[in-house]
Amino acid sequence: MKRLLYLLPVAGFFVLAYFLFHSLFGPPPDQLPSALIDRPAPQIGLGPMDDKTPAFSRADLASGHVTVVNFFASWCVPCRMEAPQFMALAAMPGITVYGVDYQEKKPGAGRAFLDQMGNPFSRIVADTRGRVAIDWGVYGVPETYVVDGKGIVRFKLVGGLTPSALKNQLLPAIAQAREKAR
Repeated sequence: MKRLLYLLPVAGFFVLAYFLFHSLFGPPPDQLPSALIDRPAPQIGLGPMDDKTPAFSRADLASGHVTVVNFFASWCVPCRMEAPQFMALAAMPGITVYGVDYQEKKPGAGRAFLDQMGNPFSRIVADTRGRVAIDWGVYGVPETYVVDGKGIVRFKLVGGLTPSALKNQLLPAIAQAREKAR
């Protein structure tokens, strides 16, 4: 009986060690899976951010070309940091970038942000109440989605678009979305 009492903590240690070691090979905790991957993009149903840029809808996302959808806000520091990458992305041939201006605190703040940082978006909608962001599963801005030409979400990037993420994640996801849409 005494032997069993000595073996229980040792066995408990090995069980705990197994689970801790096994968790090393899982996805990183900051990469939350998206329920939208390989599913149709949710409805947008929002008006344009302002009169300078047209809005977009779910039908625009299913119009035959790969689209990058970025949720951004003027008050978002990582959004400011990712702006140069989006300007470079928008300048690449065959890439369409749409924006969702998320819960601005002041009217006109989104336009002021784009006037200052540059506007990579060909279409922008204003999600003032955050309802569309909830439908898309946005945890916080910035978040970026790749939608294939059939309107199916193929990739989600949580956080700011860094030069490394652009090269190693977003551009390959765009290429894969083009292949899947054929």
